[in-house]
Amino acid sequence: MKPSNELFDLIKSLTKSEKRFFKLQSALQSGDKNYVRLFDLIDRMSEYDEEVVKKTFKGEKFIKHLPSEKNHLYKLILKALRSYYGETSVSSMLKQEIKNIEILYNKALFDECGKFLERAKKIAQKYEKFYYLFELINWEKTLLEESFEDGRFVDLDKLIEEEKDVLERLRNLAEYHVLYSKINYVFRSGGYSRTEENRRIIEDIVNHPLIKGKNTALSMRAATICYYTQAFCNMANGDSETALAKFMRVKQILDEHKALRGDLPKRYIRTLSNIITCLTDLGRYSEAREMIALMRSLKEEEGFDFPDLETTIFKNTGLAELGLSHFTGQFNKGVKEVEEITRQMTNYEGKLHKEHELAFFYQFAYIYFGAGQHSKALSWLNKVLNDNENDLRQDIYSYARLFNLVIHYELGNHDLLEYTIKSTSRYLQKRMRDFPMEKLIIEQFKKLIRTQSVTEKKNIMLQFKEQLKKLVLQPEDEVLMKHFDFVSWLESKISGESFEEIVQRRQK
Repeated sequence: MKPSNELFDLIKSLTKSEKRFFKLQSALQSGDKNYVRLFDLIDRMSEYDEEVVKKTFKGEKFIKHLPSEKNHLYKLILKALRSYYGETSVSSMLKQEIKNIEILYNKALFDECGKFLERAKKIAQKYEKFYYLFELINWEKTLLEESFEDGRFVDLDKLIEEEKDVLERLRNLAEYHVLYSKINYVFRSGGYSRTEENRRIIEDIVNHPLIKGKNTALSMRAATICYYTQAFCNMANGDSETALAKFMRVKQILDEHKALRGDLPKRYIRTLSNIITCLTDLGRYSEAREMIALMRSLKEEEGFDFPDLETTIFKNTGLAELGLSHFTGQFNKGVKEVEEITRQMTNYEGKLHKEHELAFFYQFAYIYFGAGQHSKALSWLNKVLNDNENDLRQDIYSYARLFNLVIHYELGNHDLLEYTIKSTSRYLQKRMRDFPMEKLIIEQFKKLIRTQSVTEKKNIMLQFKEQLKKLVLQPEDEVLMKHFDFVSWLESKISGESFEEIVQRRQK
């Protein structure tokens, strides 16, 4: 059986300050500390090698029980991290307060217990932590029983009404989460509403009473999900203007409720990212750059300085900058951005999700293609096409296959193109992504490789361009053009100008 890498992955995820805290905690413990020696050895490794561990500690008693030693170390690291972050998140603070309440109650220190309970309830109410608030109300009812024993009677009706209100808010929030999950599924499975199934899901969400009605969100936390879901529905239907307004409303709520924003930092970052996407789609590039700068500045703010959030900010700002170069045709500038981003990506190895890596690789390919470096473009695109998890984002893989046809055409690989066109067509049919625009592209490339006549090729491209322009009028087909601007490419082939020149002129 292959040794587990879980301990190695955990140690490698630690920051310098987290490692230092773990060592300080370990120093307070008495007895043998073989786990510290094991920690130091694994920390020095670039990749986990259990044979090296066994060889290093050969002859020592603890190495005979290496799996249990690794498990012990794993738990100690998590325990240290719980202490390290014990006061940094609202949830961890409330968990500690509830534990304190339980301890004081069991010691019959009911007055002190009540003080902790009152303080914890204020925190839960401020941050809209309804799950914890419900548990705290249950503790409050338990304390009331002790008051009755002492002959002190309190109005229970008020507490019962409060409990009903919390349960209603919890139910409301849970329903919004379900709706958000559904619209998120549409984006993760296919990008936009290009299938009947996705269009039906979106229509059901749009017409849901919680989305369609007014003042249906019973908390600010629920309101952010409501507007977020509405915005996603608008994006899926190609309405970037309305989507922008909804995302801006989410940002406004979080800006006005600092406590909530501090508890939902990733939602705030993703909101800014979606605002940038909408602004870019609408051609409001200077505003998009301002939002990118705002997102980068978050790293200096308290609550946004966690490694996971730093990775999220890097991913979103990097893709946003590449997207701006992509849409404005600033490809040579984009090449410098690619070089810088690839250099920085080594710092985030193992932290970026595969989906995000693929998004970066696709953008790298597009930037190099726009700069006329077709071989480099193919090299990056192959990283997408050769990935073995092609169920992850069907839209990216589909667009990558169509983009692949263009690159091979530019490189003059006409013999390979015949096979590539057939395999692309089969892939799209199998995945039920052979939409009218995709079918048109496949058919026109078949025609292009069958003729040697320059004049005939030009005529095919002219017809190809006009047919594409008609299809682009449909919002569900416009999304393909965002991934590769076939119209600008055809114009460049017809006019003899560079792809970069055409894209820049179209934008102006």
